[in-house]
Amino acid sequence: MSHQGAGGALVRSVRELSGVVAAGTFAGTLVVVGAAVVADRRGFPGPGGESVAWHVASAAVAVMAQIYADRHRGPAACAGSLVVFCAAGLLLATQWWG
Repeated sequence: MSHQGAGGALVRSVRELSGVVAAGTFAGTLVVVGAAVVADRRGFPGPGGESVAWHVASAAVAVMAQIYADRHRGPAACAGSLVVFCAAGLLLATQWWG
């Protein structure tokens, strides 16, 4: 049984939180893409192509960064988690809070 210090537990907690953020970013992207498809088929206004592109790109970056974080330990894992937080934050700032 391996024993991790407080640093290992902190990194694991950050990785877990970024995993939730990455999953939420991905789920939000599915909703936006679905809304765009439904709006287009029914002739209603919906999220435009730029918004869809932002969501898809941000979700791709967040998921890839989370996979990286999950496969590494220590500072490398924290760096991957930081990329997840930045991708989600940028998406929120540009597409939701504008």
